[in-house]
This record gives sequence, C-alpha cells and structure tokens, in this order.
Amino acid sequence: MTLLREAIGDSLRRARLARHRTLREVSASARVSLGYLSEVERGRKEASSELLAAICGALDVPLSQVLWDVSTIMADADGGAADTSPRSLSVAEDTRVVIPAPSSDTLVLVKGI
Repeated sequence: MTLLREAIGDSLRRARLARHRTLREVSASARVSLGYLSEVERGRKEASSELLAAICGALDVPLSQVLWDVSTIMADADGGAADTSPRSLSVAEDTRVVIPAPSSDTLVLVKGI
C-alpha cells in the first residue's frame, strides 16, 4: 500500500530532478529547511498545503500537476484507476449537473447523464 505522503514525495522529487534543481536550491526558494524538504521527498513527513504550495512555487510547477501525478501513483498502487466515467456513476435520471462556463459568468445546465 502506497501512503499519500510517499506519493507526494515521489512526485516532488521527480519534478525537482526534471528541472535539474538541488535540494538546497529548492529549500532556499521555498523557505523550508533542507532536512525537512528531504524528509518530505522521502515520504517520511506530511507536508501541509502551505508547504506544498511553497515547494511547487519554488519548482515552478503547478500544485494541480503534482496532485494529478499523485493521483496517478495512488491509482496505480491500488491496481488501476477506478471507473469514474459518467456511465459508471449512479445518478438519478432527473438530476441536473451545473457546470460553470469556462470564460463567462453564465452557467451551463446539463440534463441527463
């Protein structure tokens, strides 16, 4: 079983190495101690959301990308991603899903999934 903190650490380490950055550089940019950052990358410490945001900022990588990577790691560890396609979800036939429009203040109503 993969722990969430281990998956987060793996993702952060891969992002750091892909950018050819040292722990020392990232810890200075993120304003976190070198030892603590090392512990987070090794999955030994739980990082707060504020710390994750600071590390991602120092790496110039969106937090959403790290979380996406982590979800992939966790799904693989669980034997594959769960089927979350609309057909697999149990939704009442008369249920409406409201999705904010991407670039305006209007809402898009979608009937029947």
